[in-house]
Amino acid sequence: MNHRVRPTILAMAIVASCPLLSGTQDQSARVVVHWDKVIRTSQTTATLQVVVNPLLQRGTPVHDNAFKALHDLGADYVRYVPWLPYPKLGVAELEPPKDGKTSWDLTVIDPMTTDFLEATKGHSTILNFSTIPQWMYKTDKPGAYPADPSQVTWTYEQGTELRDPSVKEVAEYYARLLAWYTKGGFTDEFGKRHESGYHYSIPYWEVLNEIESEHHIDPETYTRLYDETVTALGKVQPNLKFVGLALATTTDPHYFEYFLNHKNHKPGIPVDFISYHFYAVPTPDQTPEVEQFTFFDQAEGFLKTVRYVETIRKRLSPETKTTIDELGVISADDTVQDEPGHVTKPIANSYWNLAGAMYAYLFGEMTTIGIDVAGESQLVGFPTQFPSVSMVDWNNGQPNARYWVLKLLHDNFAAGDRLVEIEPFAPNDAYVYSLAFLTHEGKRRVLLVNKRDRSFDVTIAGAHGGQLDYVDQTTGFQPPATVKLSRDPVKLAGYSVAVVTLP
Repeated sequence: MNHRVRPTILAMAIVASCPLLSGTQDQSARVVVHWDKVIRTSQTTATLQVVVNPLLQRGTPVHDNAFKALHDLGADYVRYVPWLPYPKLGVAELEPPKDGKTSWDLTVIDPMTTDFLEATKGHSTILNFSTIPQWMYKTDKPGAYPADPSQVTWTYEQGTELRDPSVKEVAEYYARLLAWYTKGGFTDEFGKRHESGYHYSIPYWEVLNEIESEHHIDPETYTRLYDETVTALGKVQPNLKFVGLALATTTDPHYFEYFLNHKNHKPGIPVDFISYHFYAVPTPDQTPEVEQFTFFDQAEGFLKTVRYVETIRKRLSPETKTTIDELGVISADDTVQDEPGHVTKPIANSYWNLAGAMYAYLFGEMTTIGIDVAGESQLVGFPTQFPSVSMVDWNNGQPNARYWVLKLLHDNFAAGDRLVEIEPFAPNDAYVYSLAFLTHEGKRRVLLVNKRDRSFDVTIAGAHGGQLDYVDQTTGFQPPATVKLSRDPVKLAGYSVAVVTLP
């Protein structure tokens, strides 16, 4: 995650919308679905990322409820990221090997990591220990780290040049980490065996995070580092698959052009997935009433970028899949959270619904584009650690509206469902988004997303006798509400995300 503003470019994909008339009263429109006209088969999975922070440690008021929510979701491709703000929670070797001794210590890393692996057991996960030990970089000012694992620091990462130009030192560090969790332990740099007793199966490993921001790694260096890491980890677990890039922004196409070109990799190096991120970020002077326009405008721009990246991927490496594994909103307040004396401003309840609606819209459009994984960010955030991206209440771990939107999507739509045609409305009136699915279970479902903080009436032919499941500002921090439909029209409250299942 990068707390800088993410620039985007404007575009739209297959969108159905309702016409806006005038004023702020309820509006109405009719969604016409051609159930016999299949557009494409979905390959998109809705999921989330779990970023390591102190509130996920055992014994906190958040731990049990947050991990229960993760378990109950039952999602695949869940991303797990120990990263730079808490070095002791994410770096297993904080000091360089010296005089026959090493500093390997996973005492505070293991409980959170194993709790994650247990909560997601039976489902695919993507591990990303994203922070390279600082001592592996050349620098006059090595990054200090707090003695307290729960104390945040934003200055641990320093330098842009690794001390080992072959980058094998980094690769071997990650190979030992993988062996710790999959092979019962590892042998350190001086030949000493460290036993863990863990024998987890890890299907995916993502190599580093937001490389252009963290240490400012260029595409050429990253590709060499990726190849060495993949080679080293492949020796530990031959069936492991890999995710590359994890870009914070998508403004430089050279990263994709270089990394996806197999000529730039060593022979036999797989490029199973690429990944990149998007956060909508308002300016500090924007009110909640204005943010609804900002978030969806920036989302439209990002979708144009997604389509552009897809053209590069299909041209250079069509077998490679895509996971956009950080999707969310960062408040303007969070962009200055590292400034001295900063106090987090209160967040309106409606914000969680707006952020959830934007994710639901992105999920729908990524389904039409053919993206494999749409990962909402993130399970737990809290003051000093991007509170505006949290999917649970950081006081008690109870899910908020963003989590319930994800669960609504996860429980109703899956890879293998078929998208069907919807008649378009006026092209400039995309206030209510709709997408129709024939699920792999044979059900007819329509996804509806209200992009505005006002109500709309939407009529779907044949909805009478069906079911409406929805998350809006009336459901709050509660699970999706369910009602039986006694007529075709349905009312969408502001920022509602709804699923209509026809009888």
